Amino acid sequence: LLKYLGRYVHRVALSNDRILSVDNGEVAFTYRDRKDGDRLKTKKLKVEEFIHRFLLHVLPKGFMRVRHFGFLANHSKKPLSRCRQLLGLNPDPPAITKKSTQELMLELTGLDITRCPRCKTGTLTFLARLPACKSYPAGWDSS
Repeated sequence: LLKYLGRYVHRVALSNDRILSVDNGEVAFTYRDRKDGDRLKTKKLKVEEFIHRFLLHVLPKGFMRVRHFGFLANHSKKPLSRCRQLLGLNPDPPAITKKSTQELMLELTGLDITRCPRCKTGTLTFLARLPACKSYPAGWDSS
């Protein structure tokens, strides 16, 4: 259901993984009950009611979601250095070091993507990029 709406709405009220099932004209989904100690609960609604509630979160044409305001707004990033100074931090943000994909993967996951996935000892080397195949041989299943 949401995969069809997904291209029109971005990070709205409900992500796909929260929809548990769509059966017999009802949609089951999870939600967090803030009044009951932030417990995760399940709710079932008729499809019509579900779509009605979902569409209440879709913005009309021409409206934009507000992400940041005040000193975090895109048009006023200059006061951030003053804010950092008042907090006793270095007014200049730390420099971001440019890392390769291999370095990032190793740092974040501990996985060395240059190692052979089968024997885990050999080193993979990039030789060439193969051109995309425009047509498949007879009998080849492209799906």
